[in-house]
Parts: sequence; structure tokens; C-alpha cells
Amino acid sequence: MKNTVLTKLLKASAKTCMLSVIGLGSAFNTVAVRADQVNEHIQWVNHFDLLSGDTTNLTTTYNSTNSGVGSGLTGLVIQSNSLGDTFPAGGNKVVQMALELPKETKITGVRVCYENSSSLSFISQVRLAQVQNPPSSALVKLDDPTHLNASGPVCEDSTLVKPAIKSKNGPVLLSLRIDTGDIYDKIVIRGLGVIVK
Repeated sequence: MKNTVLTKLLKASAKTCMLSVIGLGSAFNTVAVRADQVNEHIQWVNHFDLLSGDTTNLTTTYNSTNSGVGSGLTGLVIQSNSLGDTFPAGGNKVVQMALELPKETKITGVRVCYENSSSLSFISQVRLAQVQNPPSSALVKLDDPTHLNASGPVCEDSTLVKPAIKSKNGPVLLSLRIDTGDIYDKIVIRGLGVIVK
């Protein structure tokens, strides 16, 4: 009788210990996931720094009181005098910039806040490329072909970069490819950021 009671007590104790260990492990996993999410944030960059890849074909302008699109909130206005997503002379029709980031930054994506005057013209690609050493080439790290053609003002995130881009490994270039369906259309960039951790 004593042995049976003792055996039951030991089994119950072992089960309790096992559940405690499993619960503790689950708690650590939960904390790790939450900590990772908390560590990711948006590092806003100056969208007015975006430069045209060919100023004879693609212009960037701004007006502090009215962008001319939607509610009129200011932003960087992009307009092209040719159709499609390539320049007449060749190459992707882009606006681009180099990112200024702290040395230990790890980039996992891009956030674009924009408004289009028409669904015919939109951002057709978000790209991040890292300049190599020697600086004779840049390795594409993110190439997201999602069409940013939502109606109304909106912020959208790119696909995730895996593994994250480490800024200490070289300069990072950000480019937005433009697809023009009508030369009178405008795309307004109202905010631009990189998702970092």
C-alpha cells in the first residue's frame, strides 16, 4: 500500500515538474518572439532625397502647400514624360537614394507611404542593393515586384529580407521602379522608411 501511494506521488511530482519545464520553455519562446518584434522598428529616411535615374525623362518635384494629388498633403511628386517602366534610353525607370544608417543596423524591409493620382501609374518594384568591396558592383538583397497601386493614401511594407542586410557590410541603395500608364499621372511619396532591428 505504501509503495502504491509513494509511486503515485512520485508520478504526480514528475508530471508537475515536466509541465513546469514545458511551461517555462513556452514562456521563453513567447518572450523571444515578442522581443524580436519589439526590436523591429521603422527608421524613417528623407524621401525628398530620392533622385531621378534620368532627369530628362523622370522628374521629382515638391510643393509645401499642395502636392496636387488627393487631399494635397505635401510629398515628393514623381512624373514621367514616357510610358512604361524603362527609360527610352534603356534601364529601369527609377528614383533612388543611398541610405544613411548607423553601422550596426540590420534591414529587414522597406515601408513606402504613397498616393497615386491614377491606378495606371504606380511603383512596380522596391529594391535594396548593397555596394560591394571594391565598389564596382552592388548585390541585390531585396527585389519586391509587388505593384503599389492601391487607391487612396496608404503605407505598405515590402516582403521581408532574409537574412537581414547588415549596413556595416557596405552602403545600401534603395530604388523605387516607376511604371507610367499616362504621362499626366503623378505618384506622391509621403513617407519612406526601412524596417530595421
